[in-house]
Amino acid sequence: MLKKLPATATAPFCPSEVSGTVTVPESDPLWKKILRYAGPGLLVSVGYMDPGNWATAIQGGSQFGNQLLFVVVLSSLAAIVLQCLSARLGIVTGKDLAVHCREQYAPLSAKALWLFAELSIIACDLAEVLGCALAFHLLLGVSLPAGVALTALDTVLVLALKGRGFRQLEAIILGLIATIAICLFWELALVKPDWPSVAAGLVPSLQKLADRDALYLAIGILGATVMPHNLYLHSSVVQTRVAALGMQGREQRLDESIKLSRVDTIVSLMLALFINGAILVLAASAFYKPGGGNVMDIDQAYYLLAPVAGTAMAAILFGLALLASGQSSTFTGTIAGQVIMEGFLKLKIPCWQRRLITRGLALAPAMAGVLTLGDHAIGKMLVGSQVVLSLQLPFAMYPLIRLTGRGDLMGRFVNSWWTSVVSWFLFVVISAANAWMVWQALFGG
Repeated sequence: MLKKLPATATAPFCPSEVSGTVTVPESDPLWKKILRYAGPGLLVSVGYMDPGNWATAIQGGSQFGNQLLFVVVLSSLAAIVLQCLSARLGIVTGKDLAVHCREQYAPLSAKALWLFAELSIIACDLAEVLGCALAFHLLLGVSLPAGVALTALDTVLVLALKGRGFRQLEAIILGLIATIAICLFWELALVKPDWPSVAAGLVPSLQKLADRDALYLAIGILGATVMPHNLYLHSSVVQTRVAALGMQGREQRLDESIKLSRVDTIVSLMLALFINGAILVLAASAFYKPGGGNVMDIDQAYYLLAPVAGTAMAAILFGLALLASGQSSTFTGTIAGQVIMEGFLKLKIPCWQRRLITRGLALAPAMAGVLTLGDHAIGKMLVGSQVVLSLQLPFAMYPLIRLTGRGDLMGRFVNSWWTSVVSWFLFVVISAANAWMVWQALFGG
């Protein structure tokens, strides 16, 4: 049942199901403060290693080798910049991005931004449904439609979190990320990458994007990496860290909170960068070589990985990591959906109901796709979902950059001139890439 929130309420995360804050005493040494502040960045980072990232990285690596590795790196750096802005907005103002959009924009504009944010969550959840369905298909041998149906059961996981503290949720997420990382780096050891080629792929080059397919995949990687709903999420969950008053004034505490959250964000997203890079390098090492075949889709990679690596364990590890990536994104997608609904609409529903709504909206296109397009449609639908995310990104970036650039809201923590330049440059580049993609879809033939 829907409930109206008080006008002053800001709910960082399903408050009735997952709650609690972490207080950071002024007397703690620096290393302990860093550990206490760690967590919100992890929740955000799992969005950057979901099945959609897998699909774009595997297709890019198998088709172009390590040439697009620099796109993964630059996209991750862009994500770090934007997530640091998001965290600073939440820390300084005590309100998340969704609440600010509701308060600062006309009702019609705010509703439009809400619709775009919800669409991004559904697109992301579609990728989770497809990724988990494929993992169930690979590991359990069930059909893809049955795998899609099984993903509806993840609501039970959300129900299991009822009454849990936020630190426990962060521990679960850390465990899933560790599973993904162990599986991927074990697979890398099995396929033995050509490290000089990996190093060459880190060098940015527009010439590498001259191929039309390479540029399209680069845009897909960008959309998969910089997720719009994560900007709303981070500005909210960062408020679970509270600096104790002690002898410090408000500005000193805010300054320390911003610095500690920046460390958490950078470390967490660098971990996501290494995992996404590992996926692309794995695909390039296993398939982009003479005799390796023209692997294009994520479902084909599983079947061909075992003979290339010389052991069936590689394929099993692939399936387990894919399942962990989909399940970890389920948690953050639910919390992001709650943040967006409460911030924009001042409406509050239980987390499991929010999960049912989002998953129900994603199940229909996923089931329709696998039934009508066949088993090999998973990869194409996954990449398509990331394109949708890329199209929504400017609608979250614009208010974030504008709000953090306002002195009346941010005080002395307003964006510096170079932060503004970098942020608006990212906005222009991403918007231009989206415009190119739409043009190609409409007139490219």
